[in-house]
Amino acid sequence: MSIPPQNGWEGGRLLIDLAAIAANYMILHSLAGPQTEAGAAVKANAYGLGLAEIAPVLYEAGCRTFFVAHLAEGVALRRLIAPDSRIFVLHGPPPDTAPAFLAHNLLPVLNSLPQVQEWQALAQNEKSALPAALQVDSGMSRFGLTEDDVNALRLNNGLAGIETILVMSHLACADTPEHPLNRHQLDTFERLRKRLPPAPASLSASSGMFLGPDWRFDLVRPGATLYGINPTPGQPNPMQPVIRLQARVIQTRHVPAGAHVGYGATFVTQRPTNIALLGIGYGDGFPRRLGGKGVAVFPEQPDIKLPIIGRISMDSLAVDITDLAGLPPAPGVAFDLIGPHNPLDETAFLADTIGYELLTDLGSRYHRTHHDPRKG
Repeated sequence: MSIPPQNGWEGGRLLIDLAAIAANYMILHSLAGPQTEAGAAVKANAYGLGLAEIAPVLYEAGCRTFFVAHLAEGVALRRLIAPDSRIFVLHGPPPDTAPAFLAHNLLPVLNSLPQVQEWQALAQNEKSALPAALQVDSGMSRFGLTEDDVNALRLNNGLAGIETILVMSHLACADTPEHPLNRHQLDTFERLRKRLPPAPASLSASSGMFLGPDWRFDLVRPGATLYGINPTPGQPNPMQPVIRLQARVIQTRHVPAGAHVGYGATFVTQRPTNIALLGIGYGDGFPRRLGGKGVAVFPEQPDIKLPIIGRISMDSLAVDITDLAGLPPAPGVAFDLIGPHNPLDETAFLADTIGYELLTDLGSRYHRTHHDPRKG
């Protein structure tokens, strides 16, 4: 039997600020404007941060439309929020699962003609039109009905039995505002949705909201930006930070110049060096690529960026703490690996990845604390 992490037993802790998530939702709700609904993407366990804790916070903040990727995620979410909320399953119904959508009050996003046909077959059995979203491919070549599919559905009452409650698509380059594909996708989406039954429209997720009002339509679907990821790379982050990732000191040691540190002897000290060994590694989802690139921060001396040296191991990493004033921190003391002075997006950049991947990779060994400062 596995033992759940206990505060003080584990090598690291992940602090999740629920009030910041609520505040980020309200920022996006305000940006969307009075004519546009702000939904929320909570797929992948709310981007790795805890669906059970975060979905009720978003509901309390006023969110009534949620997006997940898979049917199983939708079933889990339905147990957490009231039936007046809508839950869209982005991947649509897997084969032979359409009845489960009805049983759990879930809405499919239909991405292909076979999915349309599966939903129609259920509608025929139910002797009633059934609500669904239609996704069109506006230029990303990922999910959605092609232009030929849309034209085929216009013939012979091809959407019989389907109550179209949303027409949507997804932007490929929204985080690069100057990319010409953004305008191309907007124009394509406008053209294709006019060939489908009149329904509310949705094109933008997190970064797309910041392209301007033309991209927002009736519903926006923010995801990563709710969790503190910057939707406007290269510009100041308009969102509040949500997570703080800390690792505890296992031991400290002093080594001379010329000492090898870590697997592969890839790092050699150039001076007498104080090292702190911290108790998380790639087994906790902290990227191995941050060896020799990432930094840690000692909260009592936050202006000093302490380099991670050598290769990151499965359960530990080494930090050069020579520049810290005073005695080396004692075992159990926590360093920030992501926090106020080493933000999530900057850490992801150093790891040659994106905040989305870093968030969703954070593992289960941390002691996780979901804190809402509004409630004490």
